[in-house]
Amino acid sequence: MNDKKVILQSILGQGILPLFYWESPSVCLSVMRTLYKAGVRAVEYTNRGVAALDNFSMLKKVLSAEAPDLYLGIGTVKSADEARAFVAAGADFIVAPIVNPEVAAVADEAGLLWVPGCMTPSEIYTAQRNKAALIKLFPANILGPEFVSSIRELFQDQLFIPTGGVEIDENNIRAWVKAGVCAVGLGSKLISKDILKNENYDLLYENTLKALKIAREVIKENNKG
Repeated sequence: MNDKKVILQSILGQGILPLFYWESPSVCLSVMRTLYKAGVRAVEYTNRGVAALDNFSMLKKVLSAEAPDLYLGIGTVKSADEARAFVAAGADFIVAPIVNPEVAAVADEAGLLWVPGCMTPSEIYTAQRNKAALIKLFPANILGPEFVSSIRELFQDQLFIPTGGVEIDENNIRAWVKAGVCAVGLGSKLISKDILKNENYDLLYENTLKALKIAREVIKENNKG
């Protein structure tokens, strides 16, 4: 198993966490190869369809040989059974839309980073009590940067990553980083259905380079301030 701190630093270092699901195994693999080519080293594949486990297993097998320095996590994990299945398939980290202590326990036993989704201070506190080093703020488009600014003093040492509606836009990402997040999750704004349907990997590559550049520059700028 990979070290939790190394994977966390990989996410923080790239400043973004791409996430997606698609049924076609070949498209999934092409997306992963495109993200890797652009410089991404940590990706969340989401458990949002019947093909998720089979596709994830295939991706781990192929990418372990092609891209051994790429960390592939599984997202949208809501139950302990789901967590155990993907741990067995080789997940490097586990992301969830909710706080389920049973999932936290599976991740902890496997030595994996667990990133639960939170929307309230109470959920954040519960996540912390269950060893969440990184917490996903979800849905980010509903919460907004102002939420982070409001609760940051309550959870001063907690790392946050917003997911859901974050734009590949300098002003948008700057607002989140200035509010206090350490990175941003990028789903359909980066890996859109149009890109997946049309297999437009050139556009995905360009968008990924843009997102990485903006996030890294904004985070560096904020750290200097």
